[in-house]
Amino acid sequence: MRIAVLGTGSVGRALARRLAEVDNEVTVGTRDVQATMARETPDAFGNPPFAAWLEATGDVTVAALAEAAATAEVVINATSGAASIDALTAAGKDNLAGKVVVDVANPLDASAGMPPSLSVSNTDSLAERIQRRFPSARVVKTLNTMNAAVMVDPPLVGDGDHTVFLSGDDAGAKAVVSDLLTSLGWSDIVDLGDITTARGPEMLLPLWLRLFSALGTPRIQFKVVR
Repeated sequence: MRIAVLGTGSVGRALARRLAEVDNEVTVGTRDVQATMARETPDAFGNPPFAAWLEATGDVTVAALAEAAATAEVVINATSGAASIDALTAAGKDNLAGKVVVDVANPLDASAGMPPSLSVSNTDSLAERIQRRFPSARVVKTLNTMNAAVMVDPPLVGDGDHTVFLSGDDAGAKAVVSDLLTSLGWSDIVDLGDITTARGPEMLLPLWLRLFSALGTPRIQFKVVR
């Protein structure tokens, strides 16, 4: 499958690398390829410069946002929540039309300090805003309730038997995303319902952040016990 991963940070890199390892054709999308490749210092989270990461990764390419989205069958939004609408707009409304758009971002707002709050909650969600802005896209919310390492390697937490959520209006799109999640090692996939149900997983983030602080590790994840 041809997959565009929009975003060059920790989440985008983790997803791009692992999805390529499980036999997908992956392109990382960025606003300015030349500027991204020219960076020579680690980012704010200590990640190596993107060019060094790309060279070490191997079977991943890089392109401008619009180019990456145009050739993809599935587009993954791995940008920061505050930048997601702008990034997807740059990717191109026509380039997203009819395609599965997987939203893994969170609408975090650190303007009042840390830990961040949510810029949208309760009666709306980032995923819903993306779906409204790009009505022809088939938006699916998932993978937003864990850190990047756990997204692509569930057994990093316990035996990997924990829960990942799906929200979206299109049953076919959710089936495609479920297959991708299975290929990443997820077995407990809970379909919450339509895109409005994305409010729940997004509002788990304040709890996740406080668990991270209390436990001193990001290698945590939620499990729905039946």
